Amino acid sequence: MNPKILSAVVQLSNQELLARVKRLADREREATASLIAHLAELDERRLYLAEGYSSLFTYCTQELHLSEHAAYGRIEAARIIRKFPVILEMLEQGSMNLTTVCLLVGHLTPDNHREVLDAARHKSKRQVEELLAHLHPQPLVPSSIRKLPIANQAAAPPPGQRVADPSQTGDDQRVELLGLPSSAFTPSQSRPAVIAPLSPERYRVQFTASTETYKKLRLAQDLLRHQIPDGDPAAIIDRALTALLEDLAKKKLAAADRPRESCGASPGSRHIPAEVKRAVWLRDGGRCAFVGRNGRRCTDQGFLEFHHVTPYATGGPPTVDNIELRCRAHNEYEAELNFGPHRRSVVREQRAPYLIPDQATASSVRTALTPPQLGRDLCLSSSCGRSSEFSRFPMTQRAPA
Repeated sequence: MNPKILSAVVQLSNQELLARVKRLADREREATASLIAHLAELDERRLYLAEGYSSLFTYCTQELHLSEHAAYGRIEAARIIRKFPVILEMLEQGSMNLTTVCLLVGHLTPDNHREVLDAARHKSKRQVEELLAHLHPQPLVPSSIRKLPIANQAAAPPPGQRVADPSQTGDDQRVELLGLPSSAFTPSQSRPAVIAPLSPERYRVQFTASTETYKKLRLAQDLLRHQIPDGDPAAIIDRALTALLEDLAKKKLAAADRPRESCGASPGSRHIPAEVKRAVWLRDGGRCAFVGRNGRRCTDQGFLEFHHVTPYATGGPPTVDNIELRCRAHNEYEAELNFGPHRRSVVREQRAPYLIPDQATASSVRTALTPPQLGRDLCLSSSCGRSSEFSRFPMTQRAPA
């Protein structure tokens, strides 16, 4: 990329930058839709064969230099639009993306495609998966608990090569004697957790747990044999989550079956009374209440904090009218609007020189730190349904999107 482009972007005003990003996104959708249409015709004519490629996928990855993922999505879309051309129009408009198209490919028919495509319009991947679970329910997954391998299997040593006794030497020495890289004996990577809809109100949940969690589950199964004779992990986890949410509601939201009368906050105190927390959480629906200049309300429900509309530093009281829920990002954003940028305890790096306008000084940018993932050694999977028992807890009330 020409560095002059980056330098020009830095000098745009906020409104100019927002407007240009939207225009560029529109152009990208148009270009993607046009590429898919051309790939559909190229595939029909099988022109990739004359170019020396055995498949359209190979042509896209080696000739067009698309990634495997990008090539797969575009090829799937190119083949389905020949049956249902309306998809190409939806891709160009932005009402559907390639991820959604790939999810729907095996479920569209001449009879249902209009209805299904309309239902999937502007939906997230999770919402489309739930839609498909309603259209084609899957059988329930039997509960299972199995132990995962502790270490990767190493290749056998050549004949005659001495192998140290693991009971007498450490792993490093054993690896060295085998002549293998140390990675051959490192614990296997933890698999990502899976939460996938199977049918209406039923989900497959799979995750990797530690030995301690496994022992707790086994103990809970033994103690609950009178209530849950088959020891179903889904039922036990549902009970555990119910107790956890009730405890969190008391600690974070001051939830109480019989709340005591509050004395109110002392003058000048930053403390937010329990009755204010309860009222604010219910009013804001457990969701960030920040509303942008375009009228859109933030949809985040994680990392929520109680925010003073009129800052505490300027005399804002801890009352229901002055306290609102904010996600952490918008809470920090409004603090910067009121008090200016502040230093955060994160790693920063200097901006590249070509990003700095001549009349400005260098500004720093944030770099993300991702904590290392810890290896686990057990895998638990089960199918469970949504629980409606949490509706009485304020923390689980959801605001309409």
